[in-house]
Amino acid sequence: MTLVQMQRRPAHADLAPRTVNDTMEAACPQVCDDMTVEVAMAVMASARAGHLLVCDEYGECTGLVTRAQLVALHGSAGYTDQVRLRAVLDGRGPFTSPETTMTEAEHAMRYRGLAALPVIDEQGSALGVLALTR
Repeated sequence: MTLVQMQRRPAHADLAPRTVNDTMEAACPQVCDDMTVEVAMAVMASARAGHLLVCDEYGECTGLVTRAQLVALHGSAGYTDQVRLRAVLDGRGPFTSPETTMTEAEHAMRYRGLAALPVIDEQGSALGVLALTR
C-alpha cells in the first residue's frame, strides 16, 4: 500500500474567475500594417494560421485580420496587388485586456460576432489572441 499525502485547497481557490490571460494563444504571427494583402496571405499560409495580428510602425496592435477577410478582399472588384493591410482594418480594435474575465470576453465576442480577439497590454502591444471554439 502506498501512502498518498493530500493538501487541502483553499476554499476561495475555485471562486477566482478565469481570465483571458489563462486562455489566450500567445504564439500568433504579427505583421506590419504597411504589408500588402498578397504578402499577408503568403505569411498566413506559410504559418498555417487563420488570422494575423496587425501592428503599426510603433509596434502597437491595430487589429486582427482573418483569412476569410483577406480572401473576400482579394476576390473583390476593386482589389489590386498594392492594397495594404491598414486599408483592410476599420480603425483600431476591438481588443481585450489579459485581466478581462473569460465570461466578459466571451460575451463581448459573441455579441460582436468575433471568432478571435487581440489581447493587448497597457501600451497597446499585442500579447496574443483569444479565439472562441465553436
